[in-house]
Amino acid sequence: MHLDKVRDYCMGLPMVTESFPFDENVLVWKVAGKIFCLGDVRMFDSINLKCNPEKAITLREEYSQIVPGWHMNKTMWNTVYLNGLQEKFIESLILHSYQEVVRKLPRKIQNNIPLHHE
Repeated sequence: MHLDKVRDYCMGLPMVTESFPFDENVLVWKVAGKIFCLGDVRMFDSINLKCNPEKAITLREEYSQIVPGWHMNKTMWNTVYLNGLQEKFIESLILHSYQEVVRKLPRKIQNNIPLHHE
């Protein structure tokens, strides 16, 4: 999955913004100001995604392309190497990350964001 497809998918989710808050290479997608996906635009071979801790462990055991998050909290973040993974599966991981972040937002904000984006 290429950068443009990841970008299109992320930007298609409700209330998502993108920016380069760290440097000119790391593109970050946020929902309501909270990061749910990021990747290096120079070498776009992986993305970091938030994940339910139990699911993170299962995914790491099942897929060699999914490892503890690089430069992130290893309990709740995975680095997902895109090569060899199906586009729909990657989209489901991005959606899960988005929903994990939305789930922890204040109720007032959550009420304005649909949790199940199709």
